[in-house]
Amino acid sequence: MSLLFRAVTHHAQQWPDSTALQGAESALTYAQLAQQLQLGGHELHKAGIKALGLLADNGLAWAVADLSALFANILVVPLPPFFSPQQLQHAIRDSGLDAILTDQPERVEKLLGDQIHRVDSAAFGGLHMLKLDAPSAANIPARSAKITYTSGTTGQPKGVCLSREAMESVAQSLCNASQASPQDRHLCLLPLSTLLENIGGIYVPLLAGACSTVLPLHQVGLQGAAALDVGQMLKSLHESRASSAIMVPQMLHAVVAALSMGAAKPAQLRFIAVGGAPVSLRLLISAQRLGLPVFEGYGLSECASVVAVNAPGANKPGSVGKPLPHVKLKFAEDGEIQVGGAVFSGYLGLSESPDTDGYWSSGDTGYLDDEGYLHLTGRKKNMFITSFGRNVAPEWVERELTIHPALAQAAVFGEAQPWNAAIIVPRALPGVEMQGAIAEAIAAANQALPDYARIKKWVLASEPFTPQNGLLTTNGRLRREEIWSRYETAISALYQENAQ
Repeated sequence: MSLLFRAVTHHAQQWPDSTALQGAESALTYAQLAQQLQLGGHELHKAGIKALGLLADNGLAWAVADLSALFANILVVPLPPFFSPQQLQHAIRDSGLDAILTDQPERVEKLLGDQIHRVDSAAFGGLHMLKLDAPSAANIPARSAKITYTSGTTGQPKGVCLSREAMESVAQSLCNASQASPQDRHLCLLPLSTLLENIGGIYVPLLAGACSTVLPLHQVGLQGAAALDVGQMLKSLHESRASSAIMVPQMLHAVVAALSMGAAKPAQLRFIAVGGAPVSLRLLISAQRLGLPVFEGYGLSECASVVAVNAPGANKPGSVGKPLPHVKLKFAEDGEIQVGGAVFSGYLGLSESPDTDGYWSSGDTGYLDDEGYLHLTGRKKNMFITSFGRNVAPEWVERELTIHPALAQAAVFGEAQPWNAAIIVPRALPGVEMQGAIAEAIAAANQALPDYARIKKWVLASEPFTPQNGLLTTNGRLRREEIWSRYETAISALYQENAQ
């Protein structure tokens, strides 16, 4: 039986009136949630649905639909709201969806036209059910419970096929590592279509008998895929009395900046997981000095999200924590991290899959220290070699750059060159002249770097790196080939100027 279903049923019997899910205008107790999931599963089966797409803003309805499908053994495919029309269409066809639950039916109808029709649905709080008249054929691996789409670094989004057992193994390990308890109140700050928030923000609290607060994204300060209203985010953390939250580095950076300028720290917070992209050690130290309980982690969609995480009583800033109990690690000769224990079945429709021993080559390089903490050194394919023969992991340099308030994002290049260049996305600061602030920030970062890793010249980006413009993956990683393609002429001009 499902660990999660057993936990919800147990909590419904022991503490029926305890709040399980808190939405913007209503809540579900554990007793109500257990009943709602039975109704939801029944409705999905009655409609003959085998593969369900979920395209909606954060809220009670999203969580209930996801859990209903999971418990009814119906494949669920979260569709990120920030996907482009082309990405959405690819995911819908690629996964063979026969129905979509959505709060934006006009968007789907515009995309699929007369290929769909509406079906009455009462179990999912205002979401519209749209059935496809002629679903695509898809060869779904056996035991797949969820397909999460990751944009990766190139091409169309890839469908990562995950079993319920893999996701629940991660959720249980994360529940134990984070010391989650029934007294916790988690606030979801990331889209629930993001696997990390789906598992860490919904499954973990429910396993613990805690409450998960699921508000529309604009109510927690997230606007689109990249814009952030940190004041609204802090307000939601205060008002929800959140004890835990998951942040990407950009969020943490904004919160640290706000607290440094006098904003009040949310008093109930005891565990802030941060990950999705490299985190600067200096940012972590700054957060801890302000009293923020920040714990860096590391994960992959292919490994059902979290692989390692720092935790209370086992926290080593600069590392990404100790591997979770279910995780198996080994390292290739070149330092590439290979992960086993709870891995995906493969990419939908593609030949890539774990090796015969059940290990997935992560593409990240790193090592375990003597105390068992995992350290990342970079992305294997992102490493470049300067003309002086020095290996540079660009993520390392970018972390040092973006710790400074004036620099929102940075992409570093220097393959076969005598020095490194950066493309800079600035952050507007009141009363501060931008060009001078950028120059000062780069100079400060260079002081913390060896000479071969320093930035000599830089180019101002024409717009932020976001998933919408194809320069950022959905989990916050830079799409370097696309960034290079867009700015190659400008970067090449810097080297030509220096050579003259």
